[in-house]
Amino acid sequence: MTVMPRPSILSVEPYVGGESKVPGVNRVIKLSSNEGAFGPPPGAIRAIAEAAREAHRYPDGGATAIREAVGARFGLDAARIVMGNGSDELLAMLILAYGGEGTELIMSAHGFMMYDLTGRWAGCRVIKVPERDLTADVDGLLGAVGPRTRLMFLANPNNPTGSILPQAEVNRLRRELRDDVLLVLDSAYAEYVTRPDYDPGVGLVDTTPNTVMCRTFSKIFGMGGMRLGWAYAPPAIVEVLGRVRGPFNVNAAAMAAGIAALAEPGWVERSVAHNAEWRAKVSAALAAAGLKVWPSEGNFVLVDFGSAARAKAADAHLRSRGLIVRAMGGYGLPQTLRVTIGTAEENALVIEALTGFARDQ
Repeated sequence: MTVMPRPSILSVEPYVGGESKVPGVNRVIKLSSNEGAFGPPPGAIRAIAEAAREAHRYPDGGATAIREAVGARFGLDAARIVMGNGSDELLAMLILAYGGEGTELIMSAHGFMMYDLTGRWAGCRVIKVPERDLTADVDGLLGAVGPRTRLMFLANPNNPTGSILPQAEVNRLRRELRDDVLLVLDSAYAEYVTRPDYDPGVGLVDTTPNTVMCRTFSKIFGMGGMRLGWAYAPPAIVEVLGRVRGPFNVNAAAMAAGIAALAEPGWVERSVAHNAEWRAKVSAALAAAGLKVWPSEGNFVLVDFGSAARAKAADAHLRSRGLIVRAMGGYGLPQTLRVTIGTAEENALVIEALTGFARDQ
């Protein structure tokens, strides 16, 4: 008799990350994973190298220095910050702690794939709520809540659509959501948002006992390979996460790099300015070529080709030129490609390639 896992595990397809190679192409430009355009900050690179000298030592299990650095940078109480091996680990810990067999997790139809995968892995019934114009529908999310609902996930801005909910709608969602439902605000792209009314979740975490904000170093700080994320939560939830977190879940090099990245002069400002400039340029150029580009608040744009076949042809056209973007069939958007905002040179190559594709179709 074969040893079998829980049935919900077999419903989960392994996560497939963005590709980084194209057979037969020497120079490859990877714009498929929303990695920071400039790589890691110089200070972070030095910190990683220095940390190698102490690789035989276990890291600080309490992540004290990095929590204090995050708290100082964002004006938050370090005691209410929990570090994770990427924000994905924190999302999983929250699902395992508050969800599981017999519970429901609610997300928007085109929300981040890991909510669905991890939810099913934990045994939750995952409910995906249709969106309006590729934007989370607050009334729909609230209407999907049932007696077994324990978790709701909202990426704001959302990946892969780039859409964002106005702050008043996020506040209404929390206000009208049942008190025993945990609202997790995934703000991985928070630093890129330039809207003046935007709050990544601090306000709601500070004023409610049932909201958590998750953030990451993988995007604007260019540290996806180091796996470093953090959550800001009410004290009672921090205490629960402390029970499920591994004793050394964040490695020493990642924490050292994170502290250095936070201290890098002008890094965030330069990155935000570059992203805002080129996101607008790429969007305008592709729109001028006749392609639909969905509005985005992240470091990427979602290009709509009208049909799955045309999106596939556009992807092949880009790949033949060494440009790797992300096909969105796995998100239920097979007619689209997600394109990360890269360096000025990379963005110019994307504009040239897709303008040529649109012209020749």
